[in-house]
Amino acid sequence: MEQPQRLKEKILSAPDSPGVYLMRDNRGKVLYVGKANSLKKRLPNYLGRDLDSKTLALMSRVVDVEFKLSPNESMALLLEASLIHKFMPKYNISLRDDKSFPFVKISGEEFPAISIARKKDDSFARYIGPYTNSKLLKDALKIIRRSFAYRSCRSLPGKSCIYGRINLCPAPCIGKISRKEYIRGIDNIILILEGKAELLIYRLNQIMQNKSRVRDFEAAARVRDQVSTLAELAAGLSGVNRKGELEDLKSRLGLKKMPERIEGFDISNISGKQAVGAMVSFYRGNPDKNNYRRFRIKSFRGIDDYKMLAEVVRRRYSRLIKEKGPLPDLLLIDGGKGHLLTAASQLKELNLILPLVSIAKKEERIYSNQEAYPLSFSKDTPALNLIRRVRDEAHRFAVGYHLLLRRKELIGR
Repeated sequence: MEQPQRLKEKILSAPDSPGVYLMRDNRGKVLYVGKANSLKKRLPNYLGRDLDSKTLALMSRVVDVEFKLSPNESMALLLEASLIHKFMPKYNISLRDDKSFPFVKISGEEFPAISIARKKDDSFARYIGPYTNSKLLKDALKIIRRSFAYRSCRSLPGKSCIYGRINLCPAPCIGKISRKEYIRGIDNIILILEGKAELLIYRLNQIMQNKSRVRDFEAAARVRDQVSTLAELAAGLSGVNRKGELEDLKSRLGLKKMPERIEGFDISNISGKQAVGAMVSFYRGNPDKNNYRRFRIKSFRGIDDYKMLAEVVRRRYSRLIKEKGPLPDLLLIDGGKGHLLTAASQLKELNLILPLVSIAKKEERIYSNQEAYPLSFSKDTPALNLIRRVRDEAHRFAVGYHLLLRRKELIGR
């Protein structure tokens, strides 16, 4: 069976990475979701001559394939299951119907336990899945548990076990955590299992800011570490999808060239104390941590986000000009129209002409120095998802630096 040339080229260009692939028909409907330890090695099999009848029927309808990368095959397994649950593809019917596949079971107790089950035999429990590989599922839960501890014992003991001592369980058995806080942790794990890590990153960033505001720096640091872990897991949508995000952003902003290098800025301070600025760098849609920069505010004391932002932008680009370093294709500011105008005025003073956008916090309106009015991005467009990711990473990095300085101030070092 001869496949469309465009589909062949896309399959043969698949990256050598763990991930998930979605096969779509000519209307964009998802027909099949699969995972692979190497997309580059797995996908060409669909172009072979000796396909079984089911695969032949599938490939007769497929006109496009989409890739979503994962840090490892275990996390690809979670992503695969969440996408199957979301799209209910026709050719994944065996996974949806076969009762022998493993599920994640979340018990209905006061402090729910998380385990792997083959049968849905507890009417009070919640089941997520099914998954195609129990070993990979166990590995994925181990990865999640390192940052999002949970109880796994069959019955609540009267004393803390080894998992509590090595911080893999929050030890509700000895009252180390309230039910409200424990349930919040379980809800976070559910979001990860359902493939909603980016939504969770946004929520945790808000929590991290609140913890810092009340000077609970230890709790804020824990949340910061969770966000960092999630950022790695959510770095999924790579390869073709990252390119698609960049192309969508270029089109919506009317840019002359692809925004391969994006630099994002955020300011962090509480009551003007330990005010800092941070800049993150994204290259081709992915974080480039070697080019992140941190700034302590030096020019004044007090509370003025605009002055702080002006200082950071001025320092960043005056240095690049002096060192004749490469300039970014796009600047992204966390803030509204006022923040955009502040950054634009600094670029003008430096005689720099660079595309510049800002994203307002609540409404997520996008402002551009090329447009008089806010830009209208519909929810979850590729361009908006990329902007959110840069914004959230800049926020995480800024708050992390602020917390570091506050803790040093607290202990006098």
